[in-house]
Amino acid sequence: MKNLEGLNALWETARSVLPISAFLILFQVLVLRKPIENFKNFVFGFLLSVFGLHFFLKGVSMSLIPLGNSVGKNLIDLKYKWSIVVFSFILGYFATLVEPALKALALEVEEISVGAIPCTTLIHAVAIGFGGGMAIGMFKILNSIPNTKVILPILLVIAVLTYLAPDEFVAIAMDSASSTTGPVNIPLNMAVAIGLSTIVENADPLLNGFGIIGLTSLGAVMSVLVLGILTKF
Repeated sequence: MKNLEGLNALWETARSVLPISAFLILFQVLVLRKPIENFKNFVFGFLLSVFGLHFFLKGVSMSLIPLGNSVGKNLIDLKYKWSIVVFSFILGYFATLVEPALKALALEVEEISVGAIPCTTLIHAVAIGFGGGMAIGMFKILNSIPNTKVILPILLVIAVLTYLAPDEFVAIAMDSASSTTGPVNIPLNMAVAIGLSTIVENADPLLNGFGIIGLTSLGAVMSVLVLGILTKF
């Protein structure tokens, strides 16, 4: 029975990868009229992606999500609220450093800019912004602050920074924000936020636990825009 459940879960993962793969193959062959180069490697890579994604999702559900939820629930045991905020910044910062999508983006930016925007500089700038957004989100949960009172001022700051920053950094900032919402940050940081919001008095997990990733993305946008402004001096 367990083996059957495992096969069903694997098939569900394969079903999520099949449509995009089939679409690209059909478009390449029927529309562009080009052959699939090294088809054997493609099939092997497809199988690796299915198995890799399946085992990764299984591992996350068994480790990061339960651990993050447990840590979030126990954060309330810390004596000072500021220590929870500092912990949240550190967690968001280091979790962002291991995001594969961010590393890929940073390498592309370094290549296109011919080294003018170093890969490590961009990664750390995004990580600082993500950590700052995580800290703001946890501060919001601890003090039951409505989302609008946090998001609107941040959007205003972003609008000002967008006007001051070089155009290329505006585009990079938008892509950097989306690249942080990857397989490490989302399950870990959201689980911590939801765990904390279930313990904090008068905090609704549905209202406060969710939206945290959006705040972290806005933080990443701000940090990259600030980086762009600093490069002008």
